Amino acid sequence: MSFFRIEGGRPLKGTIKISGSKNSSLALMVGAALGEEDVILTNFPQDLDAVVLAEILRLVGVKVEEVAPGKVLINGSGLHPTPIPYEMARKLRGSFYVAGLMLSRLKEAEVPLPGGCFLGPRPVDFHIKGFQALGADVTIEHGQMKAKMLTPVETRFFVNRSSVGTTINLMYVASLTPGTFVLENAAKEPEIVDLAVLLNSMGARIRGAGTETIRIQGVKQLRGTEHPIIPDRIEVGTYMMAVAAAKGDVILINVMSEHIRTPIMKLKETGVEIDEAETEIRIRAKERLTSTDLETSPYPGFPTDLQQPFGVLMTIADGTSIIRETIFDNRFRYLDELTRMGADVKVDRDRAIIKGVDSLSGAPVETTDLRAGAALVIAGLAAEGVTLVSGAKCIDRGYEKLVEKLRGVGARIERLEDTKECAN
Repeated sequence: MSFFRIEGGRPLKGTIKISGSKNSSLALMVGAALGEEDVILTNFPQDLDAVVLAEILRLVGVKVEEVAPGKVLINGSGLHPTPIPYEMARKLRGSFYVAGLMLSRLKEAEVPLPGGCFLGPRPVDFHIKGFQALGADVTIEHGQMKAKMLTPVETRFFVNRSSVGTTINLMYVASLTPGTFVLENAAKEPEIVDLAVLLNSMGARIRGAGTETIRIQGVKQLRGTEHPIIPDRIEVGTYMMAVAAAKGDVILINVMSEHIRTPIMKLKETGVEIDEAETEIRIRAKERLTSTDLETSPYPGFPTDLQQPFGVLMTIADGTSIIRETIFDNRFRYLDELTRMGADVKVDRDRAIIKGVDSLSGAPVETTDLRAGAALVIAGLAAEGVTLVSGAKCIDRGYEKLVEKLRGVGARIERLEDTKECAN
């Protein structure tokens, strides 16, 4: 088991370059395989989730090749039906995107139900209902989803809870299905827009991405193209909060600040100074922060993936804050670890009541999921003494070169290996 050793209490100063979006890269990798010509993705991140999905795509015949640093070639001409081992699929929920790929290209799919961080129920029911609405026959047998496209249906489909994964999977299938398909209450995240831009440049006919209504007119085939992946807005938010917690003065480059508007607003409410330019953000934090309440919600609201890092800030802010988590059921488990570091926290169902303390103290803590791990690293940067954060591989799923980037701005952090089995 890998873990991070962090000596806290050092202000961060310097520049951090933000990587391409982890969440967008997963959707784009599969989207690129909808065609049978070369697609080049640039600004490509090297996080663990992208590595795992590349392995799955190669297994089903898709060519995935890094042709230069941050530049990946994908060609779906060799796609064929191949069983995907559950041990691979369970590593990330993005593995279920292959269902949309196969149903779109091969008109049938058989894939394991996905895994990823345990954040409470995240059913694929929405995906399945969408596949059925398009005209597919779908069954679940022994942990596998089996789907076969019958007679395509032109229809409108309401995306329950504005599900990002469902929106993406149905964009895949509808792009190569005859007729017109309308998604209502579609997810509006920047990653959805990024996928639409890619698919349209490949010849798809998608309109309305970024709004609650997406209209897709199916085409016969898609062509090759080159596409730059958008910057990772969750990575931007994570480093912004790291600077706010540890104090300092850091410039983040390769950013799109319009994608992180709500977190910027919330950080300003706490007293963090933020200056925005076209492709960079400067964060300055010197004084103790002021508590503020927070509620997560789908984009453009406050992202659930940044709720945990923000919760760390509130543990050392002046006053009491209430954080309400509306997306996932089990996203407060990290607070138990923060209490080991001296945080004063009470959880009441979907709300966390956090009373700020003067400081956190270093302690051994355990990563409960990807974003919780990032939050615990932030806590370690702010705490007095040494913090050991277990589950470094879990954090690798979403952050490229985390240690190098933090050390580049003055953090004392190193990655160590332990012979013990990972509890996750």
